[in-house]
Amino acid sequence: MPAKQIELEAAAFRRLLQHLNGRRADVQNIELMTLAGFCRNCLADWYREAAAARGMEISKDAAREHIYGEPFEQWKARHQKPATVEQLAAFERAQHETH
Repeated sequence: MPAKQIELEAAAFRRLLQHLNGRRADVQNIELMTLAGFCRNCLADWYREAAAARGMEISKDAAREHIYGEPFEQWKARHQKPATVEQLAAFERAQHETH
């Protein structure tokens, strides 16, 4: 993969994180999972998997801190609300539709 492409993809990824954690911190992970099939935690898992594929070990907490821009528990306390009955039902429906 050409270096410029990697650079552009990395910039787009950083912009996605900035968007999700800055402008749209109000969008709950359960909503992302329901509508897009992934959430911030998935991004952290993918980040860890990419590191592992390159022989690097990154802890779950470190990966989440990278994705969230702060320790996960801190982000969660400031932004995550308990899921509503409606959100849980929509999530369940989405899970059954994709499997």
